[in-house]
Amino acid sequence: MAQAEEARARLASAHGIDPAHIEIIAVTASGDRIQDRALAEIGGKALWTKELDAWLAEGEIDFAVHSAKDVETLRPEAFTIGAVLEREDVRDVLIGAQSIAALPVGAVVGTSAPRRAAQLLHARPDCRVVTFRGNVATRLAKLAAGEAQATFLAAAGLKRLGETGTGHPLDAEDWLPAPAQAAILIECRASDDRTRTFLAAVDHAPSRASVRAERALLEGLGGNCHSPIAVLTRHEDAGLHMRAAIYAPDGSERVEAEARFAQDDTVGPARLAAQLLAKASPRVALHFAGAAA
Repeated sequence: MAQAEEARARLASAHGIDPAHIEIIAVTASGDRIQDRALAEIGGKALWTKELDAWLAEGEIDFAVHSAKDVETLRPEAFTIGAVLEREDVRDVLIGAQSIAALPVGAVVGTSAPRRAAQLLHARPDCRVVTFRGNVATRLAKLAAGEAQATFLAAAGLKRLGETGTGHPLDAEDWLPAPAQAAILIECRASDDRTRTFLAAVDHAPSRASVRAERALLEGLGGNCHSPIAVLTRHEDAGLHMRAAIYAPDGSERVEAEARFAQDDTVGPARLAAQLLAKASPRVALHFAGAAA
């Protein structure tokens, strides 16, 4: 809802209209309703989009606001990305300790993200991961209840909720974020020219370029909710510099590679994906469909 409010505020400002003229329709996604299991066990990223997709296809809503990292790489042709808002802080925040190194020996850490789990176990194989799902308040409550000694949250989400003083941000150069993390993506019907024009006013070209490149990397890897993938994209001159890593889910192996390419080059990320998979051992590659391509 905070993301929807932000999208509405930006659109209203860009068009010089009262925000009240943009109605927010709250749709409860399956991913919100099912909190006791990891997403990978119950349907993956589609759990965040299928209800909104149905409303969009039926014309009940004109556009849908998503966390870009939660949108499947392959989408129905009937929909298009109308805008990517300016990307927020891409870092993860560690709650419960000042750093990964400062976690107690054998610490129990809550997360449902395969990337975060693999990164943690790669850096600290002595730690134990337990499944943590829910919104920010739910996760902090679980932490306070002693279900874990630490957890991770996205810096962008905390900022949007006014919780900027919570936890310790992790350096994105050392702890690579999730693909498309911290970006708000707005989809509309591909045939709806009026809405596409309306949304274009808030499209942030640099953010769209980095998100598009990271989604192209995901597609090249054949990644899904089980695949531990981390990536950091920086703008350099007129191009992009992408560093990416893939892991064995238990953190025992890590493969990293980097590349530079033009902002509109979707082949560059695909080549980087192929490079990562070529370097990966079978125990890592088996978690990526792109390895069989």
